[in-house]
Amino acid sequence: MAADQVVTILHIDDDPGYARLFARHLQRAQLPCELLHFPGGQAALDHLDTFGTGHAGPPPPPGHALLIILDLHLPGLDGLQVLTRLKGDARTQPIPVLILTSEDEPEAIARCYRYGCNGYITKPLHAMQCGDAIRALGLLLAVLQWPPAR
Repeated sequence: MAADQVVTILHIDDDPGYARLFARHLQRAQLPCELLHFPGGQAALDHLDTFGTGHAGPPPPPGHALLIILDLHLPGLDGLQVLTRLKGDARTQPIPVLILTSEDEPEAIARCYRYGCNGYITKPLHAMQCGDAIRALGLLLAVLQWPPAR
């Protein structure tokens, strides 16, 4: 990540406890990013739809990048449906999507990669593991390069 690049993480997870845990560990890791939480896939897609369409907000400024962290088990649109829509839309297709879920079946993992996810992480079940995983995410963000949001 370039030193002047701002990363917004869209965390899509319906478990408020896990969302708070994720946010707390992200803050402790002191990552240079903004976190937006969405308890469902449709709300996140609606938010992303405002970029560049003139509907409800300006597009992100230059040098601003998006990263989506997506749970598979969501009410309404499940994570696979959200992933399919993101990767099927030219405006959102370049946004990296990391699956962060408790699902660890090999077929589910393979399916997510077939549908275009950029990484798959099995959700840590304990607070300590969550902190370790987010610190590792911070190391990844420090070196990751991706196209800016459109």
